[in-house]
Amino acid sequence: MSMESTDATIVSLFLRRASADAGGIALWVRRGDAFAACRWAELADDVRRTAGALEKLGVTPHDRVILISPNRYEWIISDLAIQLAGAVHVPVHVSLSGAQMAYQIADCGARLVLLAGADQAALLAAHLARQSDAFRDVQFVSFDPCPAVGPAEVRRLADVASEVDRATAARIEERAVSQTRPADLATILYTSGTTGEPKGVMLSQQNLASNALGTLEAFGQKADDLRLTWLPLSHIFARTCDLYTWIGSGSQLALADSPEAVIANCGELHPTLLNGVPYFFEKVQRWLVQQGLDRQPGSLLGLFGGRLRAGCAGGAPLPEHVARFYESQGVLLAQGYGLTESSPVISTETDSARKLGTVGRPIPGVEVRISPEGEILTRGPHVMLGYWNKPAATAQAIRDGWLYTGDLGELDSDGFLRITGRKKELIVTSGGKNIAPTYIEALLTSDSLIEQAVVIGDGRSCLAALIVPNQQALQPELDRLGLGACDAAEALADPRVRAIYAQCIEQRLSDVSHYEQVRRFALLDRPFSVDRGELTLTLKLRRGVIQSNHADTIEALYQGTEA
Repeated sequence: MSMESTDATIVSLFLRRASADAGGIALWVRRGDAFAACRWAELADDVRRTAGALEKLGVTPHDRVILISPNRYEWIISDLAIQLAGAVHVPVHVSLSGAQMAYQIADCGARLVLLAGADQAALLAAHLARQSDAFRDVQFVSFDPCPAVGPAEVRRLADVASEVDRATAARIEERAVSQTRPADLATILYTSGTTGEPKGVMLSQQNLASNALGTLEAFGQKADDLRLTWLPLSHIFARTCDLYTWIGSGSQLALADSPEAVIANCGELHPTLLNGVPYFFEKVQRWLVQQGLDRQPGSLLGLFGGRLRAGCAGGAPLPEHVARFYESQGVLLAQGYGLTESSPVISTETDSARKLGTVGRPIPGVEVRISPEGEILTRGPHVMLGYWNKPAATAQAIRDGWLYTGDLGELDSDGFLRITGRKKELIVTSGGKNIAPTYIEALLTSDSLIEQAVVIGDGRSCLAALIVPNQQALQPELDRLGLGACDAAEALADPRVRAIYAQCIEQRLSDVSHYEQVRRFALLDRPFSVDRGELTLTLKLRRGVIQSNHADTIEALYQGTEA
């Protein structure tokens, strides 16, 4: 890794880019009925004035500033302005409850809370009203017109920014240039995790900048690339791999209207790069299969707007059948690996270094080794500073400079990393067999009739699975069986439908060992969801919640009764 990568900050990267490419197009955002271009000079001016507004609101270096907003232009401006002001950005996922939002505000000791508008204010109001003393000194500001949050008035950020003169903005920039250091705390990201209360991951300027530049060095990005971003910027995957790689490379970025509008936006913008979670890329594949277009050359590329040169999947394991399908269509779908605590990228496939079933090689500057227990360890400038106010958890996660990821893996002779399971998700059967459920689940969901699957069996005599059918793919079979008019629960209880799924499971697991076979299963009439707490925001399974929500069904399975 170059010296620039280890000495750079997000502040220095942005100011350098804004100066060098002032007249160039930086960003595409929806304005009315069409996407409009925003140039680097305009973007930088808005960032400087917003940093000045933060100062007017009393924010000083090292203060924590909460941001609760979906992706939008102001999110990007606020992120960069908070860092320009020397403060610490604490983004909060908009899908959280008011109580969860309030916990993060209180836990990080926020000085200021930026809201998108009335929806976030409403979520917070009732909860904060019950704890008014704890939030007496917290100010609330919004992007859109917004009612009071309990007793607290909410000012519009744009109104405050309009009062900032050029001299003030210039002074703040000069201070940022002279005082921002690579080791400075830049952000705190609360991880939802799969168990336990949220932990605030502390990432420095160096963590973020080095990881973005290392990812660019490994994966490559061209000045004429157009990257479409749709994953929540409050999550580190999109923030580093979309937002900061865009700044580092000087390419163009486009903000999708919403996750549901990604494909439509591809038709308007014709992006060349697209990050996403495996579930998204698999849904695209399934749609083409259902339309009978999966064997038509160019159909996949056309769906993405015709210019896509690479997609990158992260946040969860990419099923091999999805990778093979994209390869057969001539579309590069690279798999990467990382976690919030590593800023996040540890490794990635590239167009010149790919191996099916792996997550590529470590990016420049990142060291990886495998512990004697099989756990993936990583060391380098990407490793977090630690967990906010949790020294014991920090000491457990980082030992002798190495971050213990909690994931199990292997490094092959060519340096490619393969993920074999999650250390804390390992199933140990009553017969003493260790099984990684993610592997079995990936095999099951490779079947077009299976939308989601959770494998269970810890301490049990055999494996069982909770299966969520793909209702659209199943419908022709239901019609054939005369069950098309039945409600989902009634249809899934039919023995003929269960026989179809028993055959699917047998076929998909035909190549695994006898103790990895799923012996019992239940068909669920609703998918696992974020709203019920069963999935994280990046669509990872929260196994403890799922097993709790379906405890009766699981017990019925192991009592030998149908569910």
